[in-house]
Amino acid sequence: MERFEELIQSPFPVLVDFFAEWCGPCKAMKPILEELKSKVGDKARIAKIDVDQHKDLAHRFKIQTVPTLILFVNGESVWRQSGVMSAKDLAEVIEQYTHKK
Repeated sequence: MERFEELIQSPFPVLVDFFAEWCGPCKAMKPILEELKSKVGDKARIAKIDVDQHKDLAHRFKIQTVPTLILFVNGESVWRQSGVMSAKDLAEVIEQYTHKK
C-alpha cells in the first residue's frame, strides 16, 4: 500500500490498470499497455493492480468493473474509464496531463 501511495504521488501521469486474472478483457489489455508504454516512454508510468490481491485498493477507488483504468497525477485521480481502450486513445488521454503543471 505504501508503494502504491508513493507511485501515484508522481508529478508524471501514472496510469493504473485495475484488473483480475480471470478477466478476459483484462488479458486483452496486456499487449495494449505494452504498446502504450512504447508510445509514451518516460512521459508516464503504467502500473497494474490485481483487484483480488488488493481488495483494499479496489474498495478505496470503488472498482466495480475490470478492467478499470485510472490516471493519477500528484496523487489525484484525474481520469478514469472502465473497459478495453486502444493504446492510441490512452496515449491521447495521457498527453492531456503531461503538460500540466
